[in-house]
Amino acid sequence: MLKNISIDKINELGKNTMLEHLGIHITQADENLIEGEMPVDHRTHQVFGILHGGASVVLAETLGSIGAQLCAPEGTQCVGLDINANHIKAVKTGKVIGRAVPIHIGKTTQVWEIKIVTEDQKLVCISRITVAVIPARF
Repeated sequence: MLKNISIDKINELGKNTMLEHLGIHITQADENLIEGEMPVDHRTHQVFGILHGGASVVLAETLGSIGAQLCAPEGTQCVGLDINANHIKAVKTGKVIGRAVPIHIGKTTQVWEIKIVTEDQKLVCISRITVAVIPARF
């Protein structure tokens, strides 16, 4: 589904979705690393003016899911089974950068680890997503 797709096309697919609403932008994409950025501003703040943990999880799931689909065989799609996140550091402004790397690429499941850092590389969140690889339905 996402084989041989450009970063521009991936970002275009994000239009009119949560990715566009939160300002998520993919900056690198291949089968070994997916990287993306998200602003820390009014769209991603929680009520105390810091990055909302749910926004971090959206970034993590986005990156892990794109990576999984890039590794999936033709005729299949990846759907989330489980995601977890540990929130390490509060961020008030700027942007965060997420990097997803594969931990396990199997025939029926994949596991990806996502680290989200500040612009000066301080760890904000670490997440892991497990996806199922199923016959394409959509």
